Amino acid sequence: MNTRMKKPLAMRITLAVLLAGLAASGAALAKPAHKRDYRDSFPDRAWVVASTPIYEDVNQPRQECWTEQVGYQPVASGRSYAGAVLGGIVGGIVGNQVGKGTGKYVATAVGAATGAIVGDNIDNDRHVAGRAHAEPRYEQRCRSVDQWERRLVGYNVTYRYQGRDYTAVMPYDPGRSVRVNVQVSLAE
Repeated sequence: MNTRMKKPLAMRITLAVLLAGLAASGAALAKPAHKRDYRDSFPDRAWVVASTPIYEDVNQPRQECWTEQVGYQPVASGRSYAGAVLGGIVGGIVGNQVGKGTGKYVATAVGAATGAIVGDNIDNDRHVAGRAHAEPRYEQRCRSVDQWERRLVGYNVTYRYQGRDYTAVMPYDPGRSVRVNVQVSLAE
């Protein structure tokens, strides 16, 4: 076969493939008229007719505590031996002044024992029956107290565009006007 004939045939096949590809891509780019595409919209301004704040009541309870006296409790204080020791020393000195010879030793021992008993009773007299010591007893009481707070959560906005009113909830007060996106399409 002739090479001259092969070349035009290959070019025709390539051209046919390219044309088929262009036709397919053109069909893919065509959009149905009933579908909305917001990329074709344009921005404009609408006038705000009303902007009303929206509030929400929120409860944040807190703990309130105080100390209250609820009675008395007996105090068990520790026993002191200082009075017995001091009484024993004083009693021993006084007993040593009495008598002669062996009687002096007996008198010293009896004086020390008697002084220890008397000193202990004087120092620890609050332990005697009928003279108990009591202190106030306190307890902590708590209660939950409601603490309501009003929070701003947004704005109910009414705006007018081309003579028609629209509403939306916005997180902020928009001011005198708002930006809107406008899209035009065929009405068929």
